[in-house]
Amino acid sequence: MSHRQRLAVLAVGGGGLAVLLVLACLDLPSFGGRWHPYGDRAIRAAIARHTANTIASINFDLRAYDTLGEMSILFAAVLGCVVLLRQAHDEHRQTPEPADVAAPVRRYALLVLPVALVVGLYVIAHGQLSPGGGFQGGVVAATALHLLYLGADYRALERVRPIGVFEVMDAVAACAYVVVGLVGLLAGGSFLANTVLPYGTFNTLSSGGTVPLLNAAIGMEVASAVVVLLARFLEQAVEIEEEQGS
Repeated sequence: MSHRQRLAVLAVGGGGLAVLLVLACLDLPSFGGRWHPYGDRAIRAAIARHTANTIASINFDLRAYDTLGEMSILFAAVLGCVVLLRQAHDEHRQTPEPADVAAPVRRYALLVLPVALVVGLYVIAHGQLSPGGGFQGGVVAATALHLLYLGADYRALERVRPIGVFEVMDAVAACAYVVVGLVGLLAGGSFLANTVLPYGTFNTLSSGGTVPLLNAAIGMEVASAVVVLLARFLEQAVEIEEEQGS
């Protein structure tokens, strides 16, 4: 296919997509209105299934299949980075020397680290009740560990985040999300349908049916993925060096 033909195919596809987007926007409810067909249905479904946070209900119940796609994108991105950033034949590892850390930075980092870690875990655990959830809490928990790199040194960080363990946790969490969906199929429902567990008491940790389980799986997967991702970049910046004269 020539360059001109590729541009023509791109123009046809892009033009068709543009037309669909314009038609969809023309059919949207008026801005600032009190009524929205999707929003009203989502709120009713969240309340019916005892999920206080409507956003969590959408992510892990009404559109749980979409969330599986988002998790798969993150998983594939981290896997790609792990493959691309692996140690090459013309590189070698050098143990980094500990650097001096300013006392205020050390105190602040070591003081904030446990607080940030607890906040991240809290956001994950209460995702079905309040704003936040597995995606946000997972990022907070993962980055909290790296305050040890700022407050101490690289070797201290290595001791608290064994990469092999976090790579396994990432894979286990991704599989757990799929397993919850398959349980719904085995129970006679549809994939990722929130029909397996009782909905519990509204506005409590045990409410929402399968929403807390899927939210926890996402939190574990995101936290593990971010830790592995940052570890590979830190390895390249701190440990990996190119062979001289190669």
